[in-house]
Amino acid sequence: MKNVVVVGSQWGDEGKGKIVDWLSSEADVVVRFQGGHNAGHTLVIDGVTYKLRLLPSGIVRKNKISIIGNGVVIDPWALIDEIEEAKLKGVEISERNLILSEAATLILPFHREMDEIREDSAGNSKIGTTRRGIGPAYEDKVGRRSIRVMDLASKKNLENRLTVVLEHHNAIRKGLGKPMYEKNKLVEDLLKIAPNILKYSAPVWRKIDQLKSEKKKILFEGAQGILLDVDHGTYPYVTSSNTVAASAATGSGCGPNSINFVLGITKAYTTRVGEGPFPTELKDYIGNHLGEKGNEFGTVTSRKRRCGWFDGVLVRQTIKVSGIDGIALTKLDVLDELEEINLCVAYELNGKEIDYFPAAVEDQLNVKPVYKKFKGWKCKTQGVKKFEDLPNHAKTYVKAIEEFTETKISSISTSPEREDTILLVDPFN
Repeated sequence: MKNVVVVGSQWGDEGKGKIVDWLSSEADVVVRFQGGHNAGHTLVIDGVTYKLRLLPSGIVRKNKISIIGNGVVIDPWALIDEIEEAKLKGVEISERNLILSEAATLILPFHREMDEIREDSAGNSKIGTTRRGIGPAYEDKVGRRSIRVMDLASKKNLENRLTVVLEHHNAIRKGLGKPMYEKNKLVEDLLKIAPNILKYSAPVWRKIDQLKSEKKKILFEGAQGILLDVDHGTYPYVTSSNTVAASAATGSGCGPNSINFVLGITKAYTTRVGEGPFPTELKDYIGNHLGEKGNEFGTVTSRKRRCGWFDGVLVRQTIKVSGIDGIALTKLDVLDELEEINLCVAYELNGKEIDYFPAAVEDQLNVKPVYKKFKGWKCKTQGVKKFEDLPNHAKTYVKAIEEFTETKISSISTSPEREDTILLVDPFN
């Protein structure tokens, strides 16, 4: 039995939702281990579209256990709304198939406000956050002043914890000329929804240990992409959590020996939402074509994604940083109509060629891509289910990605539909 971690190898939006749903047919358990409702997964199953933000992708399947780990930051109102939204589409959700870590940090209204205040005051230095309060909530977690799921069980403890965290936030708000945040109404609102949250809460580490002893197949589901990792991404234009595969262990409460295979979801071109470096970005008609053909709009914010050529240097780097064992290549069909396709194989920086993505943001903004050119296949790959049925030029492009990134391509996605997937390596076997 193998336990598999799924991570995005680029800046997110690589198509993890479809791949996780496809893999969850084999898995017994799906675990979300980091991030918040700032990143979404879109699933299309039997013609029904599900847009998930906090709920693990396994929730739409019967007889699967979905777990939200301690590494996730949770807006309790957003979680309740998402549960109700899923139920309206016929998804059964109860304490039997959804488990929430009692140690998970809560995103509260003053976190959202702080996110907005900072972005609005940043001018040209905007990070491009989703304004959902993710960053400020993680800051409070690291500062040891956050409110966690377990705190909802005691009014006295909740009031004490809120006093501590609001002392910090109100000092900042005062300095920025913003009104003070009062806790009494918040205590009342939290206690009102507490039963709806606490009924799902449990010691997740213990549940996972039990599931491991029962030889269950566990799928760990990451949000966003490795290039948004707070340590290994394009800092400071990153998210506030670690998005690499190693976070599956810390964000759920199991040892790294629980991970047997790391699958990197990788788009056949590159996209990015928000601000920050993007060496292969295309601001011409090809970039627009990729965006339109690939329906490149954010699941959560509906923001238009920036589009560009496949950056092999970046993907090779994220593969090594995250210990990726195999690539699930997505959206190959979006390239079907192009005459020529480029793959970035190096950068030029200050007149010298380099084979890695530098850490300094000034260098990241100044690198120039060095491309290897490929002929487009100019025919339809959408719906192809066997590698040998792909056009020859498409096979050449796929093999070039595999060779350059030094990683086996385990599957190829040729449409948003779950069944339109070419399986080359089964991560669970």
